[in-house]
Amino acid sequence: MEGLQERIALALKALAKLHELAARQEITEVERDALIKRFEFSFELLWKCAKSYLYEEEGIDAASPKKVIRASREVGLLDEEETRQALLMVDDRNLTTHTTDEEFAGDLARRIGTYDQLLSRWLVRIQEQLKEEK
Repeated sequence: MEGLQERIALALKALAKLHELAARQEITEVERDALIKRFEFSFELLWKCAKSYLYEEEGIDAASPKKVIRASREVGLLDEEETRQALLMVDDRNLTTHTTDEEFAGDLARRIGTYDQLLSRWLVRIQEQLKEEK
């Protein structure tokens, strides 16, 4: 359980940094690039946090982000619409190496605001489930 608590703490810190930029109405090109990088590491920390939760608390061994997302829906951490958004988020995360494509980078930066909220809700639900199980 300590490993999961550490992952949660790291995810909380990463999401706070992501939110700092995602909440801005106007960002520069450099801030946009930083936003995308913060999204990358926030997403990585969150899906791995969910993976640990699923394994340690639910006995579900899911190895990839999309499997973790689908399993999260099965145990009530995500609803149907959030699952759809999260699967799109994985696709966007997989394309972030293409941030030299200005159009894609701009489109992704606009979607990250929605992803920021989704990642936060996902983590809150993990924390709530842990409290209920104690």
